[in-house]
Amino acid sequence: MSCALPHSLRKDTMVTSGVSLGKGDTHLLATRSSACSVAGRGLLWYDCWVGMDKIELKATNREVLGKKVRHLRRDGITPLHLFGHGIQSLAIQCGTGEVERVLAQAGYTGLITLRLDHEKRSRTVVVREYNRDWQKGQLLHVDFYQVRMKEKMRVEVPVWLVGEAPALKSKDNMLEQELDTLTVECLPANIPSGIEVDISVLTEAGHGIRVKDIAVGEEIAVLDDPDSLVVKVSAQPRARLEEELEEAVEVEEEAVEAPEEAAPDEGTEGA
Repeated sequence: MSCALPHSLRKDTMVTSGVSLGKGDTHLLATRSSACSVAGRGLLWYDCWVGMDKIELKATNREVLGKKVRHLRRDGITPLHLFGHGIQSLAIQCGTGEVERVLAQAGYTGLITLRLDHEKRSRTVVVREYNRDWQKGQLLHVDFYQVRMKEKMRVEVPVWLVGEAPALKSKDNMLEQELDTLTVECLPANIPSGIEVDISVLTEAGHGIRVKDIAVGEEIAVLDDPDSLVVKVSAQPRARLEEELEEAVEVEEEAVEAPEEAAPDEGTEGA
């Protein structure tokens, strides 16, 4: 099944990731997404990973290690690291522009065909994590994890909201999201880019959806607690909202005034 992603919920909103080796042949690939999510009771489905076109990256062996890699970055090259279950880790490198392209296309769940200049056979990998200097916007380092296509993985995928909840037409109601990701287990080829949840069936305050209400297909298993609440609609009276806003403003004003009161008198300093 191939489904298009909502324009506002791109995979490249994902910001952190981690892989930890577990018992046996099952590994955990964790992803996070800054995209918000909503849930509905009934119609839920998962979206196959984006990029039906093959995502490829060509890299070369890296001999520059340690702090010296800063010279590579100055030359427009990003240091990379490749590791995986039962393989020897490798220090590799690639042009920063190409790496940025792959990060935008694959996120943390898309499969990448990695081609090393000294190898005839390609490797299938996913992005484990990357480091970036957010002040300068510079990409510092990327870790890739080599997968086994016949070995299941545990992956955290984002929950995406679709549709409009009738309950939110009332200004007294608000949407509360409890889970923004779900942990699934599947083969690498079946990793979903996200789980879409239709909220159009949320008609009144108190309605919500739990993990057990989500159906993703036989090839994917959701591992979260079935009774965990993913999202709900709750009532929030306007008066209470205004009161909380006023309290927040007062706290902010007090925080601004406090440093001024505590400042030393410049006329007496050093006396």
